[in-house]
Amino acid sequence: MHDTFPLLAKTDFPAIHRDRTDTLQVNLGYRCNQSCTHCHVAASPQRTEEMDRDTMELLLRYLSARGIATLDLTGGAPELNPHFRELVARARENGVRVIDRCNLTILKEPGQEDLAAFLASHAVEITASLPCYLEENVDQQRGKGVFESSLAGLRQLNASGYGQPGSGLILNLVYNPLGPVLPPEQTGLEAAYKHELAARYGIVFNRLLALANMPIQRFGSQLVSKGQFAPYMDLLKSSHRDENLAAVMCRNLISVDWQGYVYDCDFNQMLKLPLGAEGSNRTHLSALLDRELAGARVRVADHCYGCTAGQGSSCGGALDAASIPPAKAAA
Repeated sequence: MHDTFPLLAKTDFPAIHRDRTDTLQVNLGYRCNQSCTHCHVAASPQRTEEMDRDTMELLLRYLSARGIATLDLTGGAPELNPHFRELVARARENGVRVIDRCNLTILKEPGQEDLAAFLASHAVEITASLPCYLEENVDQQRGKGVFESSLAGLRQLNASGYGQPGSGLILNLVYNPLGPVLPPEQTGLEAAYKHELAARYGIVFNRLLALANMPIQRFGSQLVSKGQFAPYMDLLKSSHRDENLAAVMCRNLISVDWQGYVYDCDFNQMLKLPLGAEGSNRTHLSALLDRELAGARVRVADHCYGCTAGQGSSCGGALDAASIPPAKAAA
């Protein structure tokens, strides 16, 4: 796999400084039941890295010590970590909002038969990857049969109350393009998703989050192999909008890897860029229990243009889907 960081390190991306941290995004490990072509984590069933219980306890201490409102769990498939359910239950007991970034097919894995019921019982918000409402496109990106398994997972979640009006159980879906293009305008695409999934399969959900593909890990390597890396970077840079800088996720979020080390975002984690300005040493979460990060400089490189291009992109979808029109977007 091609290392894209040497192509990203030299940058003219604007300086960013952190605001108050309100979200702790945690990668519980790189083991997954899928191997998606766009995965910026390069997760797969062959990966063995996973967070241990001591680090999980540290997460809970940090949430309490810093008054963090949201715990955002990712992977790999975060549900495969043996401490996932305990972490969720204890965080929810302490009033923390918990998001599970679920790939949907995990709901059919052995040992996960009661996962939907567990998540519903703790009112966990689900952010589920479904890169298209068409079978061919999903299977092309995520593997043969994934679309049908994803539909089965969505039906199971709907049956547990997720996405249903008045249930209070939030089910959001995630779209990302198949290739080196920007996502379409989020609100229009959400309307299309809702219509097609309801009409074709009787499936309902709350929001669609449109995410740009980052030129790192598997996707970045594919761009290099196909001679598309430079054109894609040109697209991201030419579509940059300064107004998106105020809403990028690295202002209010820190990313924690499976060993407890901290980064400005999940993408920096995958590029092994430590928290803070260039030249900073790697920081462990244990060193931040009594430390305020507001005002600190964010580590940036050229991949950051993926968050500010067009309507913007973050783990919460478009940065301003209501007011920022798409720039050079494609389906």
